[in-house]
Formats: sequence, C-alpha cells, structure tokens
Amino acid sequence: MSEVQDYQSSLADPTSRKFETFSYLPPMSPAQIRQQVEYIISRGWNPGIEHTEPENAADNYWYMWKLPLFGETDADVILAECEACYKAHPQNHVRLLGFDNFAQSAGASMVIYRSKVV
Repeated sequence: MSEVQDYQSSLADPTSRKFETFSYLPPMSPAQIRQQVEYIISRGWNPGIEHTEPENAADNYWYMWKLPLFGETDADVILAECEACYKAHPQNHVRLLGFDNFAQSAGASMVIYRSKVV
C-alpha cells in the first residue's frame, strides 16, 4: 500500500488552510502566476479577481474586485489589477479566476496572494 501524505490544516491556524489544487504546492513565483494568467487568456476565459478575510476564506462567497475583466487579453493589465486589489486589501487573500463563458463556470481558480496578517 502506498503512503499518502496528510496535509495538516485547521480552522484555528489560517496559515495551514488549503483552498485549491495550487495551495498544496509551494507558492507560485511571479513568472508562474503570469503563466497562469496567460493560460486563462489563451482559453478565452474572462479573468475575475476576488478577495476575502482569512477567517472567511472557506466560505463560498468572496468579495468581487470590480467587475470581471471581460475580453481583457493583456496579462500586464490583469496582473496590475490583482496587485491593486492586494494593495487595497493587504489583510485579505486574493484569488484569480478564469470564467468560462461556454461552460458557465470558473475554469480556473487560484489564490495568488495570501494575507500577511494572521
């Protein structure tokens, strides 16, 4: 039988919480985040940015940062909006989504900034 790693997490420890697939990996570098943005653009998905307090991150509803960036194809614009959201709300987690118009769902979702306040 193979050994399966258990990721220790708890509601009492906000730094231990996992939110999606990428949160089990080491934090993404700016270059890796850019690659994810470029993937969202290449799929024709609409980028959206959301944020929430660490204690509410497990909830289904996060605050939307402006409207989704409908039709935006410039990765620099999207990354600048992500950074602006984080600078405006440094106590919150910030996640990037790629909304798929055809499937009418989020094709991508990843926390790209974690709160520095714990």
